[in-house]
This record gives sequence, structure tokens and C-alpha cells, in this order.
Amino acid sequence: MDTDADMSDTSARRDRLRVTTCDTDETLALASGLFNQYRHHYGESDGDARTLGWLTEMVQSNMLTVYTASVASQADAPPIGLATGHATPASLVMGRFWQLRDLYVLPESRRRGAAAALVSAVREAALAAGATRLSVVTEPDNRAALDLYRRLGFRPVEGLASLSLDLAPRATT
Repeated sequence: MDTDADMSDTSARRDRLRVTTCDTDETLALASGLFNQYRHHYGESDGDARTLGWLTEMVQSNMLTVYTASVASQADAPPIGLATGHATPASLVMGRFWQLRDLYVLPESRRRGAAAALVSAVREAALAAGATRLSVVTEPDNRAALDLYRRLGFRPVEGLASLSLDLAPRATT
């Protein structure tokens, strides 16, 4: 699925963006390079050779949906942004919600609407799947992300604590 989005930043520069749902070998291969850059951004430097296989497995098992954004006006433009999302059971309402899992735009391509276009694509997929809500988790000091999410209608969840249990602790070297 390709969708075109017309987004702008505060300087009113307008780029035509194409958001692609990555579900073929070709689109997943393009996404894997960007996914590695996203992982490197967060300090993960190992596993680059496994990325394509992992993304393919996640998509084929319907555990993850992968989206990329490209500048539509450039023929064969490489992706400049990436998002992933997935459905999660919503037990209390006996339905499902979606989570925006990952969102990354190349530093030189930021503030041009790619992140908003990617979030919009995930939102549209969640709505089409009958989701009752779309959630996102980000670091409390990631002001740019928090501002974007608030601008797009996301609101903080009060009264919940986020906890995690490492089941496979990493080896330290």
C-alpha cells in the first residue's frame, strides 16, 4: 500500500511524501537499512546482518507492520523515515488497540512532515483494523517526539506505571 501525504514544517516548506507499507522483499530490504540506522541512533550496533530476516519474520507472522516514508517527487527515492506498529488485545473492551512501536526519521530529513505522515499511516491502519486506540511510548526527555505526538492528538496516560522484566539479560563485555 502506498499513500501520498502532503505535510509541511513550520517553515512552510512542502514536500510530497509517499508512505509505503513494507510487505515485499524489496520494500523490507529498503526498510532494513533505515531500521539499522534507527537502532544505531539508540546505541545498538550489533545485529545489522540479521535485520532483514528479523523484519521479514515479524511482518510475515503479523506481529509487526512496517512503514517507510519517501519523498514522492524523487524517482526511486530511498526512504527517509520508518515506523512500525502492531495490534495488541484490549481485554477489558474485548477488542484490540494498536501501538506505534518505532518511529525514526533521518536527521537531515526531519521537520518536513515525514514523522506525521508515518504516524498518520499507522493511525489509518489501526482504524481500519477496528482498534479502539493507538498508543505510543517514548522517553520523557524526547521533547520533539512528545510535541509531535501531542500535536497529533495523543494525550499522556495518567495513573499507570510502565514496568519491564528482562527475560534475556544482555551480556556485558
